[in-house]
Amino acid sequence: MARERRHPSADRTERRLRVRPRLLALCVALALAPAAHGAADLTALSLEQLLEVTIVGASKYEQRQDEVAAAVSVITRQEIRQHGWRTIDDVLASLPGVYITYDRQYSYLGTRGLGLPGDYNSRILLTINGNRINDPTYDAAPSGRLLPIDLDLVERIEFIPGPGGAVYGQNAMFGVINLVTRSGESVGAELSGAYESPQGTGEVRASWGGRLAGGTDVLLSAYGMRSQGEDRFFEYGASGVSGVAAGLDGERDQEFFASVRRGAWSFDFLYSDRKKDDPTGAYLSDPLVPGQFQADKYTLAQLQYQDRFAGNTLQATARAFYGREQFSSELSYEGSILAQPTNTQWVGGEGRLVYTGIARHTLMAGLEAQSNYDTDQFIYDLSNPGNDIALPASSARYGLYLQDEWRITDQWLATIGGRVDYNDTTGTDFSPRAALIWYATPGTTFKALYGRAFRAPNVYEAVYDDGIAQVANPNLSGERVDTIELVADHRVSRDFTLRASVYQWKLKDLVTLGVDPVSGIPQYQSGAPIDAKGVELSADKTWSNGARVRGSVSYQDTEQEGSGWLLNSPRWLGKLNASAPLPWAGLRAAYEWQYNSARLTNDGSETRSYGISNVSLVAEGWLRGLTVSLTVFNAFNEDYSHPAADSNWQNSLQQDGRSYRLKATYRF
Repeated sequence: MARERRHPSADRTERRLRVRPRLLALCVALALAPAAHGAADLTALSLEQLLEVTIVGASKYEQRQDEVAAAVSVITRQEIRQHGWRTIDDVLASLPGVYITYDRQYSYLGTRGLGLPGDYNSRILLTINGNRINDPTYDAAPSGRLLPIDLDLVERIEFIPGPGGAVYGQNAMFGVINLVTRSGESVGAELSGAYESPQGTGEVRASWGGRLAGGTDVLLSAYGMRSQGEDRFFEYGASGVSGVAAGLDGERDQEFFASVRRGAWSFDFLYSDRKKDDPTGAYLSDPLVPGQFQADKYTLAQLQYQDRFAGNTLQATARAFYGREQFSSELSYEGSILAQPTNTQWVGGEGRLVYTGIARHTLMAGLEAQSNYDTDQFIYDLSNPGNDIALPASSARYGLYLQDEWRITDQWLATIGGRVDYNDTTGTDFSPRAALIWYATPGTTFKALYGRAFRAPNVYEAVYDDGIAQVANPNLSGERVDTIELVADHRVSRDFTLRASVYQWKLKDLVTLGVDPVSGIPQYQSGAPIDAKGVELSADKTWSNGARVRGSVSYQDTEQEGSGWLLNSPRWLGKLNASAPLPWAGLRAAYEWQYNSARLTNDGSETRSYGISNVSLVAEGWLRGLTVSLTVFNAFNEDYSHPAADSNWQNSLQQDGRSYRLKATYRF
C-alpha cells in the first residue's frame, strides 16, 4: 500500500548476503533424528477428497468444484503445513497464472499477466469467511505479512480466477480469494513458535478453541512477529547516494482473531497492527535515513445469520459488517518529515436468498450496501505545520445481484447471472456472467465461461491532491474487464487429474498516472486498453501412501495498446509441488519449484528469468501433540530481482537469498 508519490526511477544494484552454515547442519540433524513415539499420520487429503471439497467463494453458496463457473483451485491447511508456507503469497504463488512482486515494503499479486508495480492489489478481491477485506481508500487486498490473520488459523484457501463482478461487484476483476477459517473445536489449545534466519524473524502464536455446552464453538487466537530484516546495499539512482541500509529493514506484526458460532449465527473479529521500516527510500524520500516506515492497522468484524427454511429448499443469509483500516507513514524529504496518515471506516450489510424448490434450478438473489463514511487522507509537514492538508471524503455503494444455476440435463449445466452496482463516483455498472458446463463423460468436464467486472477509482486515485506530487481527478472513469475462457478438466483416474484453460481478456480505461494538462502536475487518468491471451496447463496426482505431485505451466501474452509488452508481466510461469512421507523418523518431505520468465521494467530493460526451490521437512509424533518443521526457502540461493514501481529510486529490487525457518507447534 504504497501511498504517497509516484515518480520516475533509476537503476540500482544490491549485494547478496551469505547464509549461515550452522543452520544447514540443523537441517541434516532434523532429517536424521529418531522418532520418539512413532509417526503420526501427516497425509494430506487424497485427490478424490480434495475434489469433493465444496466451494463457497465463487457464488456465495456451496458448490462442487465441477459446478463452479471458473478454473477454481483449493489449498488446504494440510498442504500449507507440509510446505511450511509463511504467507498467503507463498500459497498463491504455487497456483497457475499467479506471481508475486515484493518491493521491501509490501507484496503484490499478479494474475494472468497483470501485476503493475505499486498498484496495491486493487483488482483482486480478498474475503475472509465471505467478508470483504479490501479497503475503500486504496482498494487494497492485503497480502504477504499484511494479511490480518495467521495462516495457521485457515482451514482452506479458495482461489477463483477470472471476473467475479457478477456476484461481488467492485474489485473482483481478476480473481476472488476466500479464506475459510478453522473451527474452535479443530484447534483446541495450541502454542506455536518459529524463527527464520538470516532475517532474524521470530513468531509466536497462542490459540484456544472448543465447543462449549450448548453447542457454541469458540476460537481465540493471538499472534506476534518481529523481524530484524537484512542489511543490504542499495544505490539510490539520481540522488547519487549509495550504501548499506543497516538496520532499516525491520518489521513487526501483531494480530488477534476471535470467532463464535452457534447454530445459525456466527461472529468474526480480526485486528492486526503491522509496521515495516523502509530501506529503499520509497517515494523518492531521503536515502538511508533511519526511522522511515509505513504501517497499517486493520479492525474487521462480521455478524452473520444463515439458516434453511421451506423443507430445506430456501437458504437465507443476512450479515452486517464493519471495517477500519488506518495507514500511517513517516518519510524524510530534504530533512523534513512528511507524514501521510489515512483513516478509513466502512459499515454495511447484505441479504441473500438461495432457492432450490424449482426442479433443476438453483436461484440466488442478493442485495448489498456499504457506506464508506470515513475515507479521510491527511498530509502533515512535521517541520512546518502551516503546510498541513486535510482531504476528507466519504462514499457509498449498493449492489443487486441475481443468478440462476440451471441443470439442463444430466450432462449440461448453465449459469447465468448479473449484478447492478451503483456508487457515487462513477454511477451505475452492470457485471454479467454466463457459463455452460458439459459433463462429456464421468471423468471429463468442459466449461465455456464469460464474465465482466469493474472497478471504480478509489479515493486515493480520485481525491488525493497536494498540489505538488499529485492533483485530484474527480471525473476519473472506472475500469472494466471482459473475459472469455474455456476450461477442460479430465480425471484420468480417481487419483490423477489434468486441466487445460485458455483465456482472453481486455481491460478498458486502465487507471494510471498521467499529467494534468492544466497544471502540469501528475494526475490519475484513464490509460490505453490492455489485451491478454493465455494458456494454463496443470496436473495433480496422488498415491495411496500419501504422496502427491501437482504442477502447472502458464503462458500469458499481455500488451497495452501503443506500448507493447506490459510492465512486470512474465510470459512464462512454471510450478511444481511434491510431498511424500519418508521411511524414517516420522518425517514428511516437501519440495517446491517456481519458475518466472523475464519481466519488463520501467526503464525498458528486463529482469532475468529465475527458478526458486523450497524444501521442507515436517515431523509429527516425536512428542505427543508436537509438530516440528524446517523449511529452506530459495534453497539454491538464486539471485533474482523484481521490477520496482516508478515511485522507487531503484529500477528493480533484489529478493531474499537462502533462508531457514524452524517452527514448532504444540497442541494440548
